[in-house]
Amino acid sequence: MSDVPPAGDGRNETEAERLDRNWNSLMQELRVVQTGVQLLTGLLLTLPFQARFTELSHAMRLLYLLIVSTSIAATVCLIAPVAAHRVLFRRHRIGSVVVTAHRYALAGLGLLGIALTGVAVLIFDTVAGPIWASAAGACFGLLFTLAWAVHPWWQRGGNRW
Repeated sequence: MSDVPPAGDGRNETEAERLDRNWNSLMQELRVVQTGVQLLTGLLLTLPFQARFTELSHAMRLLYLLIVSTSIAATVCLIAPVAAHRVLFRRHRIGSVVVTAHRYALAGLGLLGIALTGVAVLIFDTVAGPIWASAAGACFGLLFTLAWAVHPWWQRGGNRW
């Protein structure tokens, strides 16, 4: 499906107005998620300096590195639209900025979902053991997939519950 809304959506706006509206909408959405991903990344960066970190198994340390990597990558992707806008400001490139920002936002959300699922596995493994960690990872991975990908894409197709 196309990223362009269907014609006759009830708005009487120019292409420039539509792009400005789309940009503003995207920035509002990113404001919601940027703070959370930055806090998560900051917290994760402090974990190796905690006393109990040495008690993690080798597998959990590798998982930690994956989580930190995806969290940092999510932070980069979710802040990238701001950098792109600054670089292209007043260059009449808002169309490409909106399209690129949209793609970065989707990638950032996917990476954030992976990071949060990994955090759940790490915490459940530390607190309750590997069986509960596996169950938590499966449940949260499924939840993120359904809530952040399957349901929105299903709605996009015009289906409603």
